[in-house]
Amino acid sequence: MQIKGITQAAADWSGDAIALGFFSSEEVISLPESLGALDSKLSGAIAEILAETEFKGKSGSTSLNRVGGGAEIKKVLLVGLGDEDKWDGKAVRSTGAAIARAVKGDQNIKTLAISVPPLDDAAATAQMITEGITLGLYADNRYKSGDDIKEPALETVDILGIGDQSEAIATGSILCEGTIYARELVNSPANVINPVTLAASVKELADEYGLELTVLGQDECEAQNMGSYLGVAEATDLPPQFIHLIYKPEGTPRKKLAIIGKGLTFDSGGYNIKPSGPSIAMMKMDMGGAAATFGAAKAIAQLKPDVEVHFISAATENMISGSGLRPGDILTASNGKTIEVNNTDAEGRLTLADALVYAEKLEVDAIVDIATLTGACVIALGEEICGLWGDDELADAISSASEKAGEEFWKMPMPPKYFEGMKSPIADMKNTGPRYGGSITAALFLKEFVEDTPWVHLDIAGPAWSDKESDIYSKGGTGFPVRTLVHWVLS
Repeated sequence: MQIKGITQAAADWSGDAIALGFFSSEEVISLPESLGALDSKLSGAIAEILAETEFKGKSGSTSLNRVGGGAEIKKVLLVGLGDEDKWDGKAVRSTGAAIARAVKGDQNIKTLAISVPPLDDAAATAQMITEGITLGLYADNRYKSGDDIKEPALETVDILGIGDQSEAIATGSILCEGTIYARELVNSPANVINPVTLAASVKELADEYGLELTVLGQDECEAQNMGSYLGVAEATDLPPQFIHLIYKPEGTPRKKLAIIGKGLTFDSGGYNIKPSGPSIAMMKMDMGGAAATFGAAKAIAQLKPDVEVHFISAATENMISGSGLRPGDILTASNGKTIEVNNTDAEGRLTLADALVYAEKLEVDAIVDIATLTGACVIALGEEICGLWGDDELADAISSASEKAGEEFWKMPMPPKYFEGMKSPIADMKNTGPRYGGSITAALFLKEFVEDTPWVHLDIAGPAWSDKESDIYSKGGTGFPVRTLVHWVLS
């Protein structure tokens, strides 16, 4: 599919369908003067459609209508833009997604024009529409078969009245590539994406974009005393794969950054096994942090910022076996701290612990970890908002990047006294604390494995997965927060 910005006005364009945006109104919208020429070209069809559908421009609402009489434009799509005073980048992106959902099932729409009020920045308008259209059209049909699977017929999208914005459109497309890569990793079942095949997929990225890759196996991880990570890996028949992918810019990098993603390709809960039903069936998505990490790598490798970025994941499964981790076991992490395991289903933080120690040894300027870590975070913030903990300045930078990406974050507290509930009588700490404040105590646990480097922890347990198609998100893995991570690195 080709997306391009053009200078043409709506009345001068011809093709299969045109999407027309309208801000919301309490009354039925009448034909605006700006569309008079196009309406005349279509023999008054737009005015008739507005009246017949009683269209009021509610945000995200659409109405696709056939235009008769042999007109040069075959269909008109009415699109609600919501309140005019809330028309911003996020709203433009959402509008693009609403348009995509409205047309993607129509096999007769190959060429589409979009006419919406541009933002003050035409390039930003083009990028947001590109992201909305691309992510809204996406559906993961890789594991389906049959003639009823029909990919969208859309071949060309023209964004009217903004001129050539090819660079911004290319950036938007690259951000979507990274997001979709992450979605497909999360959506893949555990018999397709496991620690070994995840490492192989990352190797393909490294080969395609000229990135450096190191994968540490069992022996190498033992040599680095990664007892916390390896404790989780004990029960699986698949070897641990500690993945370290590096992007280096040309010349001297301005900064060195590390992004760490939790990489549990399947999480049974171990001996603290998860209940049967949807809870355990969804656990292929417990590597959403790793998926976002490497999705960001795919985009960053193409956008080529002047910073060095290390993408890290301690990948494994959390399974059950006679040799597996037991409640009550004590593990020693690579920084020498000991952990009494009082819950084998709190395994992600055990893998992240050694990854954080490893990243800090790289002498980076900042570390961000991303993990589907706690159900407590979903209870606190719901399914669409990511919890954020850590260094204030770095947290502000992530929040600023999230505004550009249209992804929602909320800064959470880290009161040191909450760590009291994590203390063990026989080790330095336990891996879980009291029932209340579980996402906070998880963040405090991770903080024990970062000494001096600015660090932020992102708990994406809610927004990493969607049970329904909504806004730019398809059902399943969302690719959250690939775009925020990329905007942060670019900044």
